Amino acid sequence: MAFEAVNKRLVRFRALLKEKGLDAFVLLVLERHNTENCHYLSGFRGSSAALVVDRENALLVTDGRYRIQAAAETPFEVVIQSELPLPAWLAKAVKDARWRRVGFEAEKVSHRIFSLSLEPVGIEWVDASELIPSLRRAKDAEEVEAIRRAALIGRQAYGNVLRTVRPGMTEAEFEGALLLEIKRLGAEKGWAHDDFIVASGARGAICHAHATSRAFEAGDVVTVDYGAMVGGYMSDITRNFAVGRPDDKALEVNDVLLRAHRAAAAALRPGLAGREADAIARRIIAEAGYGRNFVHSLGHGLGLEVHEAPRLSATSRDVLQAGDVVTVEPGIYIEGWGGLRIEDDYLITQDGAECLTATDNQSLEVVA
Repeated sequence: MAFEAVNKRLVRFRALLKEKGLDAFVLLVLERHNTENCHYLSGFRGSSAALVVDRENALLVTDGRYRIQAAAETPFEVVIQSELPLPAWLAKAVKDARWRRVGFEAEKVSHRIFSLSLEPVGIEWVDASELIPSLRRAKDAEEVEAIRRAALIGRQAYGNVLRTVRPGMTEAEFEGALLLEIKRLGAEKGWAHDDFIVASGARGAICHAHATSRAFEAGDVVTVDYGAMVGGYMSDITRNFAVGRPDDKALEVNDVLLRAHRAAAAALRPGLAGREADAIARRIIAEAGYGRNFVHSLGHGLGLEVHEAPRLSATSRDVLQAGDVVTVEPGIYIEGWGGLRIEDDYLITQDGAECLTATDNQSLEVVA
């Protein structure tokens, strides 16, 4: 990430600190937990760090393993230390600075770390968990390009692996081949923290069915939910294929999902409520008689995490804004038979939405 982009984010973040009446803000990354927020604000992608930001200074504290990496990834002042655990070092730094109101991420800091290290400092700790996510929603041109590239690699890899499918190939073999192809084409990895979903036959009724040793059989419909990572940013795509001729129900379900997906996607624009987008797809699925078989929300935000703000769901309070990147992924799941889901990624623009994943292969593809 360019230092210029980090410095621009820092300016915006400091404006939020002033608005909230905070003297400073601290962030912890412990064993890779919370790397996304650290990456966004500082550019650093290591597994252990503390950030300290006030109105004038920005520090990144890490250990000797990351001396070279930190200097290359962040414009923040880098402090290398090994004498104290990071929470203890952070507590001492806050105490020495004599700040009165300091923001921290209550959603990311465990009760044990807070009660043993931070709370005893005796200042006013303010939960500022929403600050970085609020900045992360609006993707800049560099972020959009990373997601677009991740989408292109994902699509190409899927198409290449699909040509190798045959009866007897296992779900796990397909997943392994897809991940290998994604990396061969230039992505860093698949998703940051999750395996892909590969669900064949009746297992398609399980929304999050991870790959097993089950072998593909003639007539199977297979749902594949996968993505690629570029520059820390991820794509999220779901496609379906049939091993030989699918049954009539599969064709019917696929048609319903295509109509639901396309109607919801066509409505995406700034000002559309997340619950309204969900309702568009849900109504079409319900009118086709499959309402009770659509058991999850329509979609979610996408970026440094596979699931982030905003949410497209019946209970969402989010309203779409230009710069949001969201998924649209209606699904139908029938116990004992199987299921399908169709998912693409969309950038919300000033007057609508742009598909970043392309919709040229949304239909149920027949292979082998």
